[in-house]
Amino acid sequence: MRTVDVARESGYSVQQVRDLERLGVIPPAGRSGNGYRSYAPLHVRALRAYRGLAAAAGPVAARRTLAGLRSGTLTEAAAAVNAVHVGLAREREEALHALEALRAIRAEADAPGFEREGGAMTITELAGALGVRTSTLRFWEQEGLVLPERVTSLRARRYGPPAIGAARIVAALRSSGYGIPAVREVMGSLDRRGGPEETERVLGRRLEQIAARTVGLLRAGADLAAVVASAGEPDVVPAGANAT
Repeated sequence: MRTVDVARESGYSVQQVRDLERLGVIPPAGRSGNGYRSYAPLHVRALRAYRGLAAAAGPVAARRTLAGLRSGTLTEAAAAVNAVHVGLAREREEALHALEALRAIRAEADAPGFEREGGAMTITELAGALGVRTSTLRFWEQEGLVLPERVTSLRARRYGPPAIGAARIVAALRSSGYGIPAVREVMGSLDRRGGPEETERVLGRRLEQIAARTVGLLRAGADLAAVVASAGEPDVVPAGANAT
């Protein structure tokens, strides 16, 4: 296949095909006798897979993942794609937890969900439940976003249900791309008339975005499967027609 053929079949421009080859998204093209690029159907499938993967995980992560698929084993390649699905599921779960926490806060009740028996968590437990670093929780504390229930004389932090609920909302907002000032404004609005409703709309949009990304990944499924199945095989493309 010529570069123009691959571009037409994949929906990318000729220049984009060349750029994505240079970035390692697709295997290196073969070369015909006169030095022109020569592609195979797998290149088209890799480009289509990249589109869905980029929609699901972002272009940087998609480039890194697809480049890794070709250099790893079949098992490693399958695990890498599965990790994207798991990541999306976790994001959805976090957004749903945030909604639960928001509704619990609005109802002035304990937030349900992943708290331990007794309703309190250490900083390590809360960081693990949210999928963030403990340093992130300390930073949120410095910014006044999530305050521990108490700090012992040994500087050990304990988070009660209200703080856990607030941490869920902050984590979901940060995952949605909200900067610290915007998160602070949202969290501060929870006590104001209309504030909780706007926060719920924000979290609802977050769930819609995750759903759209999941659909994009599903659409790329067959093409990703073809790329995964080729894992570990040499990047060899037979010399073909005089391509440009």
